[in-house]
Amino acid sequence: MIERFYLKEYLSFKSVELQLQNGLVVFTGPSGSGKSILMNAILSSVGLGNCEAALCESQVAWELEGEEFGIENDEVNVFRSVKKEKARYFINSQSVSKKIINTLSAPYVRHISLKDYSDFDNENLLHIIDTRIEKRTGSIVDIKNRYRQLFVEHKEIKSHLMQLEEEEKRIVELKEFAAFEIQKIQEIDPKIGEDEELIEIKKELSKKEKATQKIDAASAIFEFEHQVSAALELLDVESAFFDDAMNELHAVFDNASERFSSLEEVNIEEVLNRIESLSHIKRRYGSIEEALAYKEQKIKELQKYENIEFEKEALVQREQVLDREVQRLAKELTQLREEELTSFCDDMNRYLKELYLRELSVSLEQIPHGMYGQDSVMLKLNNTDLQKISTGEFNRLRLAILALKSESMQKNGGVLLLDEIDANLSGEESMSVAKVLKQLSRYFQIFVISHQPQLTSMGDQHFFVHKQGDESFVRALDFNERTEEIARIISGKGISEEAKKFAKELLEASRCAS
Repeated sequence: MIERFYLKEYLSFKSVELQLQNGLVVFTGPSGSGKSILMNAILSSVGLGNCEAALCESQVAWELEGEEFGIENDEVNVFRSVKKEKARYFINSQSVSKKIINTLSAPYVRHISLKDYSDFDNENLLHIIDTRIEKRTGSIVDIKNRYRQLFVEHKEIKSHLMQLEEEEKRIVELKEFAAFEIQKIQEIDPKIGEDEELIEIKKELSKKEKATQKIDAASAIFEFEHQVSAALELLDVESAFFDDAMNELHAVFDNASERFSSLEEVNIEEVLNRIESLSHIKRRYGSIEEALAYKEQKIKELQKYENIEFEKEALVQREQVLDREVQRLAKELTQLREEELTSFCDDMNRYLKELYLRELSVSLEQIPHGMYGQDSVMLKLNNTDLQKISTGEFNRLRLAILALKSESMQKNGGVLLLDEIDANLSGEESMSVAKVLKQLSRYFQIFVISHQPQLTSMGDQHFFVHKQGDESFVRALDFNERTEEIARIISGKGISEEAKKFAKELLEASRCAS
């Protein structure tokens, strides 16, 4: 539930603080006083509306699944939105995106509007029926789980088969392409590091002739080696340094000569052609390593294409087994649901009778297999498609679905926000809506804007929204103040004694019913 709500500087509201109770929370007040504005502010505080207030804050008693966002649960979690130049959102003082705050609040808050058709979704209707079946027989959950498991596997295998069949259509082309790609790389047969070695050889070849000439000319220095040694001896200078230098020079020239001699049989044209071939490989594949990896990939693909018939045959057999099992389980689900339809329809019509609605007919239509079987729940109100019923009938039918669903709920369902759900209803219709909402309030905290005395009298908590000048205010009403406000709703500004008496009777009746 939302335990506390605080609002600052939002349109006609300067400051609002509400301490909220569980159950049915009613907001009333004259037209234009700001009730819808207040409801929008509550929605925006938990990321379900656009933040336009300087500060909008809700303290909630929810167990948040915020680990992946780095948000830890507090004893009371605080959702906050603020706006200066731009809107910002916080959970427990930690800055978050609007998407995150919406994700974490969505399981706990629903704004029921005419644009919200989720209660009539096939998935939701099947869930209600299946929950009733499980409660009665304890037999459907295992069937559904097994069906879903096999349905997913069957869908994946069918997808794989379609892919194989597409590959089969162009198997010759694919095999030729894979073989061609393998052959191109094998013809060049690149070795890792070979390109670097060839570039070194190219450098050696390019300087061989000039370096050989220079070495030959410089070798004349060795003819004077003994004379230098003799001169150093006459000068009584140790000649070891000279001998070492000459020995090192001999070694350098000898190594160079051997290296250049080994290149005598190297064909420079072949080296250049090989370097060009390897460069082509690197340009096409990125590197020699990547080219070799690509070749291995194509070899595996070629093996796969050659084995595709065996793989397809095994998949076809498995697909046939799964198809039969999925069909069998789907029929079991359909049978269980068909058996439940009469009871489901009777209970729905019990609520609809309370809501002064015509009888509902329910049937199952077969649709292509999906995650929930092959059943589509079809609803008609007095043989009229839901698209053609009135807004009031639509809203009351939705309440009946929510009420029926709540019968099987094991825990609190969170917060429902309703905007004038009893608008344009007669007194009897309004009272019927109020009674159903009262029942739902055992499972939900419900915020509702009302202009009808019947629903207003049923509230567990009643807030009065009013304006003084250009500023809006909200305050909780006690029993006597509620009597006055309900009387105002009944008779307008000129409150009559009859209106007061009727208001008090409504409140007393509601108190006794509670």
